[in-house]
Parts: sequence; structure tokens; C-alpha cells
Amino acid sequence: MANLKLINAGKMYGNVPVLTDINLEIKKGELIVFVGPSGCGKSTLLRMIAGLEKITSGGLEIDGELMNDVPPAKRGIAMVFQSYALYPHLTVRDNMSFALKIAKVAKDEIKTIVEEAAESLQLTPYLDRLPKALSGGQRQRVAIGRAIVRNPKIYLFDEPLSNLDAALRVATRIEIAQLKEKMPESTMIYVTHDQVEAMTLATRIVVLNNRGIEQVGTPLELYEKPLNKFVATFIGSPAMNILPAKVVATGAVTSLTLANGAVAEVPINTADQYLDNDFSIGARPEDMLLTQSDEYLFKGNVSYIEALGEITLLYFNREEGAPVIVKIPGIAHFERDQELKFTVDPKKLQMFDALDISCKYHD
Repeated sequence: MANLKLINAGKMYGNVPVLTDINLEIKKGELIVFVGPSGCGKSTLLRMIAGLEKITSGGLEIDGELMNDVPPAKRGIAMVFQSYALYPHLTVRDNMSFALKIAKVAKDEIKTIVEEAAESLQLTPYLDRLPKALSGGQRQRVAIGRAIVRNPKIYLFDEPLSNLDAALRVATRIEIAQLKEKMPESTMIYVTHDQVEAMTLATRIVVLNNRGIEQVGTPLELYEKPLNKFVATFIGSPAMNILPAKVVATGAVTSLTLANGAVAEVPINTADQYLDNDFSIGARPEDMLLTQSDEYLFKGNVSYIEALGEITLLYFNREEGAPVIVKIPGIAHFERDQELKFTVDPKKLQMFDALDISCKYHD
């Protein structure tokens, strides 16, 4: 198990920069999740760590040793691919033991290692089956088992659940979480576009965008204290609502005027220099509370309703910007075009300046 460090790491395809100035330290025992929009470089960064993509600039260290020119097979890394990459003509046992045979490990030792890994992944009944006789979730567990038997320093997962249906995704995600609990000192790096996977599995999440890192933090840090509007709207589903506002008073509590004329107070100290400056405030859909008061944060007419059973999502179109979304617990009985007003607990509001940078919070 290992510590990993990226120092000003970058990747170019010809003259096109894909990743620039990536600085990240991953400690032994962490499960780090890379998230970001399509094309942001998540999988490229993972492949750079694995040695499948050459690092164009900067460095990669594993336990203090520079790895830039070390071949993939000698980095002490095992990778689990999205497509399983199993040998179709080999049984589960032979797929899992293949790398150990190549390494000339003794037969008795291979048998013990493979059977222990199969037991931890609930694969024992399937050891003599071919991959075609397995479900998608079982095949992915075999791919994980093949990585485990190598006892690598670092495990890399490249969207391992994206080919599974919804039920299998949940089951396999739980299995990966339980596997990590059994291997507390193992270092894992996991790429996904699924926010539930990121929020439930990660020790820390790395949010990538625009060829670099936007923010690194625990799932709750990113959810509750995003550094900018991109992170605020990327982390969380449905996305955070962003509303334009202007500072109209400063002090221990800041007063804001919203574009719709509503006035909101936020627990943030702002200097007089911010008076009359344009800002944005962010409110999570679940933090918007229905009100009958004239002191509301947002007012609009319902444009669309999604009744999902445990929650109801209400959509409100705006002339500019994404629709405002409100999350109501349980089954809510509203109608399209119905006018509703909402307020938000001031402590739940986020505030962003004209450069989209989060303002300083009061706890």
C-alpha cells in the first residue's frame, strides 16, 4: 500500500493541452474518486498514473520514487477496467490466477491466494465457470479479484460499474465499499461520472474541469462548502439553484436583493466595498422551504412536476439561467402553473462573487 503524489503533472496530445498543473497527494489507505464532466480528463489522469499514458510534464511519485519512466508492470498498480477485460476461454479461477502464474508463484500459493480472494468477493461457487456463464456484476467482481490477488500498492478503477444495470450497480457498489473496509490500508483511485458512487465511496473527491482540479475535499465538504459555482452545481443531484443577487447592506449579516425583488439575509461578513456589487447565491433544492410569507427568497409558477414517490421535484422556468428546482419530501400535490413562494434557512445559502468564487462563510 502506498502514498502517491502528482507534482505539476500535465498531459498534451500534440499541441493540445488535456491536463495542466495537476498537484495532488493521495495518502495510504484513501479511496480517492475523480469526478467531472465528460472530456475533463478523469480517465486520462488515471491512465497517466497507471503508466498507460505518458506524462508530458511534471512528475508522479509513488512512495517518494519518481515513476514517469517506469513501465506499467513495475509500478505496483492493478487496474480494473470498465469492460472487465477477462479472457473468455479461461475459467474464473484461471482468470484470477493468470498474473500469478506469469510471476511464477508456486501452485499451492496461487490456489490459496485465489480462493481467499474468491471468498471475499463471494465468487467461490463460480471458480470453474467461464465468463460467459456469469452476470455482469459477477464478471466485474472477477476483474476486481484479478486485481486483488496481485496485492498491488495501488488499485485503479476506471468507471467499473457503468456497464451494469441500476440494481447491479447498487449491489456492486456496496460490495466495493465492503471490500475497502476489509482492506483498510489499501490505496484506491476510482473514476466515475455517478455522483452516488462518488459521495458514498470516497474518502475524498477530486473535481476536475477545464484541464485542472477545481476542488479536493470530503464528500460533505464539497456538498456544503463548494469553492465556486462549478463545484456547487456539479456536486449534488438535482444541481444547486443559482440566483443572481446584489449586496444592499453589509455588517454581521449581509442583506441581498435578488433579481425578483426578494430580499435575503446571509450569515457572511462583507466589506462596504461590496455594496451594490453583483453576486450569486446558491440554494440546494432540498433546502428551499415552502412559505406563505411576503418575505420569500423565490417565487415562480410550476412548469413541470416529477413525482418520484419518496420525493417530488418541482421545476420553475426562468427567463435566464437554468430552471429552479425544488425538492419536496414525499408525495406533494401541486399543479402546473401554480404560483409558489419559497424561503431558505440563511445558514444553508451559498454566496459567490462576480468571479464565481465562494465568499467566506460563518459557521
